[in-house]
Amino acid sequence: MNATTSAGLVASPAGTWRIVVAASIGNALEWFDLVVYGFFAVLIAKLFFPAGDDTVSLLLTLGTFGVSFFMRPLGAIVLGAYADRAGRKAALTLSIVLMMAGTLVIAILPTYRTIGLAAPLILVAARLMQGFSAGGEFGSATAFLAEHVPGRRGFFASWQIASQGLTTLLAASFGVLLTSELTAGQLAAWGWRVPFVFGLLIGPAAWYIRTRLDETPEFLAAKTTATPLRDTFASQKTRLLIAIGAVVLGTVSTYLVLFMPTYGVKQLGLAPSVTFAAIALTGAIQLLFSPLVGHLSDQLGRTRIMLVSAALLLVLIYPAFAFLVAHPNVGTLIAVQVVLGFLMTGYFGALPGLLSEIFPVQTRTTGMSLSYNIAVTLFGGFGPFIITWLISATGSKLAPSFYMMFAAAVSLAALFAARRKLGFS
Repeated sequence: MNATTSAGLVASPAGTWRIVVAASIGNALEWFDLVVYGFFAVLIAKLFFPAGDDTVSLLLTLGTFGVSFFMRPLGAIVLGAYADRAGRKAALTLSIVLMMAGTLVIAILPTYRTIGLAAPLILVAARLMQGFSAGGEFGSATAFLAEHVPGRRGFFASWQIASQGLTTLLAASFGVLLTSELTAGQLAAWGWRVPFVFGLLIGPAAWYIRTRLDETPEFLAAKTTATPLRDTFASQKTRLLIAIGAVVLGTVSTYLVLFMPTYGVKQLGLAPSVTFAAIALTGAIQLLFSPLVGHLSDQLGRTRIMLVSAALLLVLIYPAFAFLVAHPNVGTLIAVQVVLGFLMTGYFGALPGLLSEIFPVQTRTTGMSLSYNIAVTLFGGFGPFIITWLISATGSKLAPSFYMMFAAAVSLAALFAARRKLGFS
């Protein structure tokens, strides 16, 4: 059955899936680099931020991970507004070029031992470049997917989340392979660079595909605005706040998964290969389950599905971590990751469809980019840093669950506001 766009054009099934691949591959590359950096945080800390205290070294590394997120709102403003003026295709092509440049720098960058203080400074600059490009990636790609098949926004936009699951699976597989097959010396000398080189190879293919796409019919049929940023803040502040609140739980749960290898090694004393295997399972769940959630959100409503997932996360996350801390073994970690994976995907899989409908076409990319990246910057990017600090400050290994419960409460409030003020079901 062919999909019909709002402009009356018909996209063939083959053409529709080409659109999915083109829009998702940049998000996949962005997420792959983020996941790899988070997964190898302990090793990167030693190579680029040597300090007398391992906790201080790790905090510096995770702080650098978070600093790049300060560039996301700027990227959202610049690239999001560019997408609303010049088109989704133009912004998607530009963001992939910037993303490749940042990845290349990290892949070939000498360590602190070789070039001294220049190493962490250049690393921070590369992460800032990646943060800027990522700022416009999610909004542009999600708008691109949602606007090609408006009748199935939830299903097609959910492939953004599925692509993150795929790259989580790939990154975790690299982690399992490298930590189990290489010696500590080999891993520190060159092994950690292998995933970044692999990610860099994806970039040219993504650029090639994106330069050969057609603009979305919905964008072409709409009257554009020369001031999408001003329009968003002037008349859509409530929508922006609701969207930010809705993203909070999605980003915190995602970056908690990203933090789990570090948590498993540092707090539970598990082997790195074991923690990576558990994360790979979570990535597989996200890859396979997200499209189903997106499809159900088209049938049942976005907020209805998201409310159930958020409520379950609020109630179950503390007992899950208590059980994990009491029984720090492979089976328990896998069980917790499976539960977290399904609940996180149940929420996150419907989120892109919801965000695409909160904002009108004229400001859609700007609104989505801003709301997504403000929430990711404040609550997600610094999530691993905040969790590490909470564990240190409270002395409790259950601290990650406190942060997740806070995020669930914020997003539940936002979802109720979306139903009451915007009429979402």
